[in-house]
Order: sequence, then C-alpha cells, then structure tokens
Amino acid sequence: MKLNKKLRSFAFVMLTGATCLSAHATDVGQPAPQFTLPTLQQDQPTALKQFAGKVVYLDFWASWCAPCRTSFPLLNKLHEKLKAKGFEVVAINLDEDKANAEKFLKEFPVSFTVLRDAKGEWADQFVVESMPTSFIIDKQGVVQNIHHGFTSEDIKELEPKITALLGK
Repeated sequence: MKLNKKLRSFAFVMLTGATCLSAHATDVGQPAPQFTLPTLQQDQPTALKQFAGKVVYLDFWASWCAPCRTSFPLLNKLHEKLKAKGFEVVAINLDEDKANAEKFLKEFPVSFTVLRDAKGEWADQFVVESMPTSFIIDKQGVVQNIHHGFTSEDIKELEPKITALLGK
C-alpha cells in the first residue's frame, strides 16, 4: 500500500511539473521570447528586438525539412511584396551542420534574414515540435498566430492574417 501511495504521489508530481512546463510554452497572446542569434552566413549577431514595430514571420526550419522547400520560395515572394509595409521574415535554421543549411539556401535563395540556432536552444524556448513551425508576431512583439508544417495552400491563409496586422 505504501508503494502504491508513493507511485501516485510521484505521478502527481510529474503531471504537475509537466503542466507547469507547458505553461512556459510560447502561445498566442504572449510576448515572443527575446533572443539574439548569429546570421547563418556572416555570424552577425541579430536580435528579435531589432524588428520591433514590424510584423514578423518567425520560421523555424531545417535543410532536411521537405515542407521548407515549398515554404521558402513562397515566403520570399511574400516578403518582397510586403516588406515596404513593415513585414519581415526571420528564418531560424536548426541544422547542426551549417554546410547543409548553406546548400539549401543555394537551391532556395531568399532575401529575408536567416539566423542559426544549431543547438536548438531557441527552438526549445518557442516549443517547436514540428518542421517548419512559424510564429506571426505583431508590431508590439506579441505572438498572434502559430503555424505547423507548410503546404502551398497555406500562404493563402497566412497572407491575409499578416496584411491585417500590418494595417493595425
């Protein structure tokens, strides 16, 4: 009986702890965690706060991610279309081997900011569980949308959300 009670107590503690951990996950309506990461090509430190006052599409990706091959060209077009209105795409690469990310970018060149998080520390902070995972952050730095995966049809859903935030 004592063992059973201890197991129940242990299970309760574990469940409570897991609930507390998930409360720290980045969620819609919460301020985006602030970070500074190096750019992929030049190792130039870049902070999320540098984009304050803009609508940011924060995209966690990796070179092995098949949907990223679809998202990058479409996000690049959207960035080119809306950047003059205050829209930025910030892509955070999670590859451990920088060469893989560089090879991907040769195949899918982009004009937006590409950062590197080889240890996945910020992916953990944002609780990225699938590739790609993106966060639309408003001009005040608050997460307004979280998107998992990517298909060519997704851009039709994302563009109006971004455009609406640009108008605010």
